[in-house]
Amino acid sequence: MKVARYVVAAALSALLAGPVLARTTSFSTGHPVTTVADSKSDSTARAQPKGGLVDINSASAEELDKLPGIGSARAKAIIDNRPYRAKSDLAQRKVVPQNVYDQIKDRIVARQGTSTSGSTKPPSSKPK
Repeated sequence: MKVARYVVAAALSALLAGPVLARTTSFSTGHPVTTVADSKSDSTARAQPKGGLVDINSASAEELDKLPGIGSARAKAIIDNRPYRAKSDLAQRKVVPQNVYDQIKDRIVARQGTSTSGSTKPPSSKPK
């Protein structure tokens, strides 16, 4: 009876340890194990442009062309209509169709650059 309990306890321990052991990264080859969850995140990472989000106010035509639904003509249109206050300006100004914007909105950003008015002195403060 006691032996049967030990066997059951050992079997349950093995079942609980299985998922942990499946996630280990070292086998005799030293290569990491790729699971379904890992391969899904890898494909998502490959779909994202390297370096994170693409800034529509400063990206090159080649960078914009890599976005889904954006070809060379739309990349040129994005560049020609700069600057953008927000990424949603692409759809609001009809630079790209709404369905294309919906595909790329999580991959783009509209960063605001520094002022190029020529003045380098800081804004004056009011006397107290």
